[in-house]
Amino acid sequence: MTAPSSTAASPDRKRGLVSALIAVAGATALVMLIWLFGVNRLDPYSRATLSLSGDVQHGGQLFRINCAGCHGIAGQGLVGPSLQGVAGKRSDRSIIHQIVSGETPPMPRFEIEPQGMADLLSYLKTVT
Repeated sequence: MTAPSSTAASPDRKRGLVSALIAVAGATALVMLIWLFGVNRLDPYSRATLSLSGDVQHGGQLFRINCAGCHGIAGQGLVGPSLQGVAGKRSDRSIIHQIVSGETPPMPRFEIEPQGMADLLSYLKTVT
């Protein structure tokens, strides 16, 4: 006659599983912490831009000269997407990156002096 088998895990196995889960949670937290510190570091251009106050009128002029051809005179979108309400959907840092990176063709890289970018950001906040 054989002894009845138990489907319950042994105490040693449970401790090993708990230890493994704690190790995975700790490693995940560490990776997320490193990622957050990396994301929060601003490049010098963004830092300089975000430290300035923008002039909405000059930003509007820059927009009409450089952006309206693709995004429309009112930011309604033509070849490029609509920019109406973009400031409520994306952070200033994200908008700067989008403009200067050239990562989404057909939009070219567009980098102007930090004051001009601060002005453009101020204008984009008014596009609704």
